[in-house]
Amino acid sequence: MRSASLWLAFVAATAAASVSAHYAPRAEAASSSRVVDAAVRGYVRETRVLHETMGRLRASSFYRPDMTHPDQSYVVWSGRLVRARKAYHRPPHRSAWQCIHSFEGAWTDGGAPYFGGLQMDWAFMRAYGARFLRLKGTANHWTPLEQMWTAERAYRAGRGFYPWPNTARTCGLI
Repeated sequence: MRSASLWLAFVAATAAASVSAHYAPRAEAASSSRVVDAAVRGYVRETRVLHETMGRLRASSFYRPDMTHPDQSYVVWSGRLVRARKAYHRPPHRSAWQCIHSFEGAWTDGGAPYFGGLQMDWAFMRAYGARFLRLKGTANHWTPLEQMWTAERAYRAGRGFYPWPNTARTCGLI
């Protein structure tokens, strides 16, 4: 809601400026519409990336905003983005991943053959974090949350905490 109220304040300020400067209302509306369209498309893009990272990607039709009502789309997509960001920052087994990390390496550990705070090898990174591997390189270049979400993908794929048998046992996870 905060972004919606900021947007309304921006629109009000822009409207006041256009009245005092004698701008043509149509030109102002077109400019405002382009700003809203760009903002909505950015929100959709970021929401899709977060959903993909969390393994919660939806049908492609979900990511098509209704631009016939740009102000309504702005409110809808800003809300969806806020919820996606909150979910992204709360991986389901976060405390478990942090416990495993405490017995493994630093989040930036680049010592081959295992990389990152959860000590992922090449096969693991290719299988569960291919997008990050392609975009950022090995796990030591990923954020801790990206490493946790990659481990979460392995967990959901049925591997559980078994890729880290000793540390998971120490943490009481298996």
